Amino acid sequence: MLQLLFASGASAADYKLGPMDKVNVKVVQWQTAEGTFREWPAITNTYMINASGSLSLPFAGEVQAAGKTTQQVAAEIAHSVQQKLGLIDLPEASVEVLEFRPVFVSGVVQIPGKYPFEPEMTVLKVVSLAGGMRRSTDEGQRFERDFFNAEGSYVVLVAERNRLLATLARIKAELENAGSIITPSELADDPQADALMSAEKEIMSSRTDSVKLQLSALDELKTLYEAEIVSLEKKMVVQNRQMELAKNELASIGSLADRGLVVNSRLMDLKTSVADMQGKLLDLDTASLRAKQEVNKARRDATDLENDRKAELAIENRTTQAALDENNLKLAMYKKLMAEALVNAPEAAGLAAGGAAAPVMRFSIVRSANGKTQEIAAQENTVLVPGDVVKVAVARNPS
Repeated sequence: MLQLLFASGASAADYKLGPMDKVNVKVVQWQTAEGTFREWPAITNTYMINASGSLSLPFAGEVQAAGKTTQQVAAEIAHSVQQKLGLIDLPEASVEVLEFRPVFVSGVVQIPGKYPFEPEMTVLKVVSLAGGMRRSTDEGQRFERDFFNAEGSYVVLVAERNRLLATLARIKAELENAGSIITPSELADDPQADALMSAEKEIMSSRTDSVKLQLSALDELKTLYEAEIVSLEKKMVVQNRQMELAKNELASIGSLADRGLVVNSRLMDLKTSVADMQGKLLDLDTASLRAKQEVNKARRDATDLENDRKAELAIENRTTQAALDENNLKLAMYKKLMAEALVNAPEAAGLAAGGAAAPVMRFSIVRSANGKTQEIAAQENTVLVPGDVVKVAVARNPS
């Protein structure tokens, strides 16, 4: 599942789905006999919740998703697949939000319209995506607008940097098999630090549980084959004993047969019995070797699982570090742009400090909840939810 935290403190697991949300559905089933997970490719796919609030899935049919969490929808899909396909065991289903329904910006912005929603998106971030304050023909206000736009981009990049730092801390903890994540010192003064670290802890917990589940399944499979080996070895001991007895009997009556004291049919029966026992012993030995091979395979699979996990973490670590380096370069660039705007237009300092003559952007949010629509006042750091409409107006502070 998508494990991110909204600033309100509710996890993405509590997010209620709605029309236009795009989700990825995956259904798998554990095959005990084979020791593998079986995926249902006919169902596993990307879907968009339609206008009626439901998902149309093969086999599972219409599943109502609007107003429900991803866990609730996943549970319904699993039960529906089990019922309609007549499965004995309940399959595992997961629903991951790939793309939230968009947010909308209207008012005095450069590019009004709809924008893709991202977790922790604030009013300031979406206004920055919309190009900031609508540009005026008054050349004297150009540097003020440049400063505002650069500042907005800078704030967005700071938030992105903080998320990357939290992700790197989580990757380091996973690589070291640590039980907890150490909060980076750079996030000490960030009010969103607890939310960011909680999100990464949920991701680490989910991934750790998944690996433990697979390792446990492999361990159970190995134990099963080891028990089979013990049973086969006991059978081989018994078979060897019976074959020795038959050979001894054959040897004792061999001389008697040569002197005509025992019928040849009796001798042939004993030879056939010894040959059958030798064949069964070979079959038992072959089955034992096959079981030992399966034990070794389970061990190799467990080792490969651990190695693959470390390789994925190493790649994620490099990718995240590269993104952080790029982020730091952009932060330095926007910091210089803000400084340049202040040099060319000292009055822009009033915008930064909330001066008397500085234009002030006023925000409100039109939000639908439980079938009702309401408009609420908002600030730059107000956190949005999918489907919000942000209205932007401009006023000036009184002299």
